[in-house]
Amino acid sequence: MKNKSSEFEGTKLRVGWRFTKHDPKVLSPFERLFEIFKELIIHTSGDFDEAIDWLRALDKEYELTDADYTIDDFIDDLLKKSYVRQEIRPDGNDPSFTITPKTEKFLREHALKQIFGKLRKSKTGNHRTKYSGSSQEASGDQRPFQFGDGLEKIVLTESIKNAQIHGGIDEFQLRQDDLVVSETHYKAQMSTVLMIDISHSMILYGEDRITPAKKVAMALAEMITTRYPKDTLDILVFGNDARPISIKELPYLQVGPYHTNTVAGLNLAMDLLRRKKNTNKQIFMITDGKPSCLQMPDGSYYKNSVGLDPKIVNKCYLMARQARKLQIPITTFMIASDPYLKHFVQEFTAHNKGKAFYTGLNGLGDMIFEDYESNRRKKMN
Repeated sequence: MKNKSSEFEGTKLRVGWRFTKHDPKVLSPFERLFEIFKELIIHTSGDFDEAIDWLRALDKEYELTDADYTIDDFIDDLLKKSYVRQEIRPDGNDPSFTITPKTEKFLREHALKQIFGKLRKSKTGNHRTKYSGSSQEASGDQRPFQFGDGLEKIVLTESIKNAQIHGGIDEFQLRQDDLVVSETHYKAQMSTVLMIDISHSMILYGEDRITPAKKVAMALAEMITTRYPKDTLDILVFGNDARPISIKELPYLQVGPYHTNTVAGLNLAMDLLRRKKNTNKQIFMITDGKPSCLQMPDGSYYKNSVGLDPKIVNKCYLMARQARKLQIPITTFMIASDPYLKHFVQEFTAHNKGKAFYTGLNGLGDMIFEDYESNRRKKMN
């Protein structure tokens, strides 16, 4: 930038400092590689060495770096910026690299930006309903003061205005009838359980379905913790069994050689929600396959991958009805289009009075976000 002056219609004007326009698309070599690295580290479930191998292969094909800045320079910067750390191997081999909590946070923010890019920050971290009541969040409406209203709710400007109208300036007297208070809304908190299918079918048929599911989970977690901090989000995975996982574990999530024990997942989800004091509760279930597994009372597994096994399916319907009695709606995001699976999901949804979406991977995040925003406005009982 520099100092200069210019002529405009015969009048000499002092322009002063001239600033060049910032172009946000211009990235440094590190930033450009870091954007790719974030995608690769999610895809490889946190395996740094594999992610770098992929990055080197992409560099070789697309010439991402040059002599001035290499992949090794990028790794050095990752260390300097505390995105990764070195750990000494007990066997004396070369040190291993692992990503840090700082990177895990960046990955969640990255997923949120990708999936919920149009999301605007909210001034409050609560879920508002259309029903009025005692709360700290103003609705914008006003009403006459009633016995029991807090003094902090009184709108002084309108109250004084009413007193002037009724008594005039010379005989100003503020009476109870002049007082106006700000109307408020109930604040509804939401407790959500997100179920993620990690059965083997999530990587079958040449399609990686687990990576988009992880991204959705990371984005949802980041959105709730930053925009709605009073809400709760529990995440669980289900294959032959079901287990809760922490937000920290999401980048490292992998599928296994599992069947799909939907019943175990639902049972754990309802158990988690029973412990919540919030009135509004919901379950989001991301799956691409049919239920094919049950755990028996003796600890053994009953498995059947052929068609829809009535024993397994009826147990799923029973769980759906139990959730309905507990006033827990289940929203199923089915990443499959087989007619018989659609029929199963339709029946399951009918038993629960919930909702179902039959979606590809691209629109998964948008639909979950929209459904979350819609459900969070439910009335507190």
